Amino acid sequence: MKKKAPRNRTLVIEKKEAVTLLQQTLTLTAPVKRKALENRLIHQDLFACLDFLPDNFIDLLILDPPYNLRKNYAGNIFNKTSAGEYEAWLESWLPKLKRCLKPTASLYVCCDWQSSLSVQSVLQNHFIIRNRLTWEREKGRGAKANWKNCSEDIWFCTVSADYYFNVDAVKLKRKVLAPYRETTGEARDWEEQQEGKFRLTHPSNLWTDISVPFWSMPENTDHPTQKPEKLLAKLILASSKPGGWVFDPFSGSGTTCVVAQKLGRKFAGVEQEADYCRMAVKRLQQANSDKEIQGYHDGCFWERNSLREQKKIPAGKRSR
Repeated sequence: MKKKAPRNRTLVIEKKEAVTLLQQTLTLTAPVKRKALENRLIHQDLFACLDFLPDNFIDLLILDPPYNLRKNYAGNIFNKTSAGEYEAWLESWLPKLKRCLKPTASLYVCCDWQSSLSVQSVLQNHFIIRNRLTWEREKGRGAKANWKNCSEDIWFCTVSADYYFNVDAVKLKRKVLAPYRETTGEARDWEEQQEGKFRLTHPSNLWTDISVPFWSMPENTDHPTQKPEKLLAKLILASSKPGGWVFDPFSGSGTTCVVAQKLGRKFAGVEQEADYCRMAVKRLQQANSDKEIQGYHDGCFWERNSLREQKKIPAGKRSR
């Protein structure tokens, strides 16, 4: 194995633990009750286990399916197709998941700009679309004849008009650049601390405070499309209650499950690639003792670069 750079904190799966990690996953061959899935990862193709999932058990469904792009997932190639073919693929499994959702459930669907229209087209046939979030991904190659692509979309939907949303749990703590005071001299909508002036602001549908995982962050893995823990934390805190069920049928390296565990939610996920299942199981083990989510501290989501002045956090864990 190639020796890592001193500050490279990317997750490593040792050969001696590969078998035991995979043994901690499930394979479904018959219908199961929700208790059997609690805080477990299913190592299986979604199409092979979908019919065995219980009815009405999901409070929050988080979907990060392959985008309509050519991508290599541990040797399994997902090829780009036409918009119509991609929509047909979404229709082949998404409606079947609906029976697993509670009537009060919410769902978030990740996509890029090229597949966003297709995703919207399918979602509006089955759910109530509430909003489209856009988050700045930062990474991306420049182009000479086009704009650099450095953002992704997340569609927010609900099953019905009765759903849970906790806006106070996802407010963003920002530095106050132009503090305003009342005539009495008291601060208006901001708080002065020893390290500076800060305000809790309502979250918008444009997120610029997210950093994609990279080599010096402890959450980083070799998964090619890994989502940041901070991003998942926002979705989970906003749209599920403590003890609620979070489900991810395209778990990848397990970020949704890991964050759900850190935040006190029940979870289950599905992932067909053995390498990614091993990553997810190991990350879940580590999350038993390390509950930190980069950029989320003391019950607040911090604006990027502001937390450094609040507390000394080891390199690789600072809010960027």
